[in-house]
Amino acid sequence: MAAQQRLLRLPPRVLVIAGPTAAGKSEIAVEVAEALGGEIVGADSRQVYRLMDVGTAKPSRRQRSRVPHHLIEVVDPDQDYDVAVWRRDAIGALSAIHARGRLPVVCGGTGLYLRSLERGLFAGPPADAALRARLQADEAKTPGVLHGRLHEVDPASARRIHANDLLRTVRALEVHELTGRPLSAWLAEHGLSERPFETLTIELEIDRETLRERIGARSRAMVDDGIVEELAGLYRRGYPPSTRAFDAIGYRQAGQCIDGTLALAELADAIGLATAQYAKRQRTWLRGQADTRKIAHRDTGSALRLAREFFS
Repeated sequence: MAAQQRLLRLPPRVLVIAGPTAAGKSEIAVEVAEALGGEIVGADSRQVYRLMDVGTAKPSRRQRSRVPHHLIEVVDPDQDYDVAVWRRDAIGALSAIHARGRLPVVCGGTGLYLRSLERGLFAGPPADAALRARLQADEAKTPGVLHGRLHEVDPASARRIHANDLLRTVRALEVHELTGRPLSAWLAEHGLSERPFETLTIELEIDRETLRERIGARSRAMVDDGIVEELAGLYRRGYPPSTRAFDAIGYRQAGQCIDGTLALAELADAIGLATAQYAKRQRTWLRGQADTRKIAHRDTGSALRLAREFFS
């Protein structure tokens, strides 16, 4: 990554629009980018997938026609696409935006993506397919065993990684087993001290009740717009239920409807609950980012003012 950055001409400044899911990030980002001659780089771990539209809240076709968007719909559901690959692609997109004389705007709520872009990334050892298969088999046999194991070998990572986040739990255990050191120790040593460009993060604030209502409306829309039918269609295309992308909120619950463990009448509430829990984790992450500038979630005027001051 460092060699790549030396070859690319990165922008000196990058604007970031962040906030919890359903807060209206896409709307603000489009308004700002359109007004200032910018382009948007998506920082959402679900929106990178093609064929998954109903449950990923991608920017609308109209929004994408107003402002160029990057890293939206770039891989198929069964393709591996982790934070290291995303960061590589984001650095390339930002460099190209800068070369065109446009202003770079990053928009998304995946905290790991945003942190990697702003502070660098501990790459760690390459993935070990056999080790991962063994760990996943252990989890399938005894659900929850891997997060419990992580608590034993790396308590700091276990506190940081949600119990339902199997992907990151497996990676933390993989790093420990391959290197003999916990992931948290490697991260502390790395220090996340890279600063490839100056950033301004505008954080959208929204009161809990309004966010709850917006999440509820979005969850009901997913059901009405056919998330179950979309997922069933992906199964028919040959993507198995175990496809990692289908663990995303909305698709996980839709899969439970298909396999009969969740009633269709309960689907919207189940999606809403999982989304609200995710939004809480996003807010917790943002609280740890001391440099954000907070604005009301619909305050386009303040976003434009801050962006103009930042890029001037």
